[in-house]
Parts: sequence; C-alpha cells; structure tokens
Amino acid sequence: MSIILGIDPGSRITGYGIIRQQGRQLIYLGSGCIRTSSKDLPGRLKEIYAGVSEVITQFQPNVFGIEQVFMSKNADSALKLGQARGSAIVAAVNADLPVHEYAARLIKQAVVGTGGADKVQVQQMVMSILKLETKPQIDASDALAVAICHAHTHQSLIAMAGKATSSRRGRYR
Repeated sequence: MSIILGIDPGSRITGYGIIRQQGRQLIYLGSGCIRTSSKDLPGRLKEIYAGVSEVITQFQPNVFGIEQVFMSKNADSALKLGQARGSAIVAAVNADLPVHEYAARLIKQAVVGTGGADKVQVQQMVMSILKLETKPQIDASDALAVAICHAHTHQSLIAMAGKATSSRRGRYR
C-alpha cells in the first residue's frame, strides 16, 4: 500500500491530490489548492512550502510526485513556476519523501490516453478513475493526475521487474 501526494505547481495556485494505491486499486483521499496571497514571490514561495508541509503532515504520504517545468514562451513565468516547484520539493525532501517528476505529456498519457489532452479531459478522467461524484478544482484534478501517473508508472515497473525475474528463472532451469 502506498499513499501518493501529487502536486501541480503554480506560484499563485498549487494543486495537490492524495490517493492510496492498493495493488491496482486507486482510492481518493483528498485534494485541494494552496492559494497564495502574498504580493511578492518570496512570500508566495513561503506559503507554498508551508501549505505542502501541512498537507504532508495531515495525510502522511510515503511518495511525492510533481509535474516537471514545461518550456513556455514567457521565461519569467517559467522561472516562477520552477521556483514554486522548488518550494514544494523542499517540503517533500524535508519530510524524507522520495520525489518523482513527470512531464505533462506523460501525465496526460497515463490518465487520458493521449499526451495532447486538455485540462477538462484530464479532470473528467480523474473523476472516472477515482469514482468521484463532484469535480475537483482544475488544479487539484491536475495534481490527482500526477498521483495517478505515478501509481500507473510504479505498477508498470513492478510488472516489468516481475517478468524479468521470471524469465531469468526460466533460463537457468
């Protein structure tokens, strides 16, 4: 059993989503948004760190997944996003959580089946996968998608390791 915290970073709104993975079953535990109110970036980064730390304390995850920075046309926005990611990652590392980073296209591929999916498609599939009756806020659904992506990626690695082990056993008999 694994409790996975997914983060969709942003300097103004950082989404978080927590799921429990029991074998192939994914169970929704919680989600929400850390909304920063500081006018300056250092204040917002402090709020992100504190918010992620609080979520970690509340839910006690044992793994942390976060969306990688994507290149945008606006370098200033990309830098701020990178700093928001850094604040969230430091909160995870301070709690001794292993950190896994995923590209946006891989997250969409894992959840929707196509790397070009839009946010609404991701939100709908997150609701379906986790059997949610109400729509999570869009940033929270993106964070849940990160957690789902980690669960699927981790499950695939376990399956591949099992196949490699069984095929090696077969060769030496």
